[in-house]
Amino acid sequence: MNQTRPVVVLVGSPGSGKTTVGTALAALLGVEFRDTDADIERLAGKPIPEIFVDEGEAHFRTLERAATAAALASCAGVLALGGGAVLAEENRAALIGHTVVHLSVELPDAVKRVGLGAGRPLLAINPRATLKYLMDQRRPLYAEVATATVVTDGHGPEEIAAEIAALLKP
Repeated sequence: MNQTRPVVVLVGSPGSGKTTVGTALAALLGVEFRDTDADIERLAGKPIPEIFVDEGEAHFRTLERAATAAALASCAGVLALGGGAVLAEENRAALIGHTVVHLSVELPDAVKRVGLGAGRPLLAINPRATLKYLMDQRRPLYAEVATATVVTDGHGPEEIAAEIAALLKP
């Protein structure tokens, strides 16, 4: 059985650069880029903030688990998971055996990148404190699933993509 699997899976907090770095990395490697947040929006027919408002976070997390499982089974390129995907035990279990890179970012850089919550439902109220809480809560889970960690603070997307590409070489 020849199952399709991602070349690499990117995980990290909001503002770590999963989409930006993932796009640059996919271009560098000559493979597709896929983002489970975009998959969820396409399937739901609406942006993630609207899913949170209309159906709630629990419904979003259900969609996220399904999108993660589908993407892990069908993406042959660079896959970026939503920042909270690691919260689900089944997602963490599904990542076993995959090459998973944790894009690590500290709060000051993350705040600059996310623009304090625009379009990010979990950051709508007190974005800086909420982002710090999310980062602290999720960091051990990113470390649990990661086969490598790349620090993104102070580095551009192309530089980070090149570092990850070097890690992927046998």
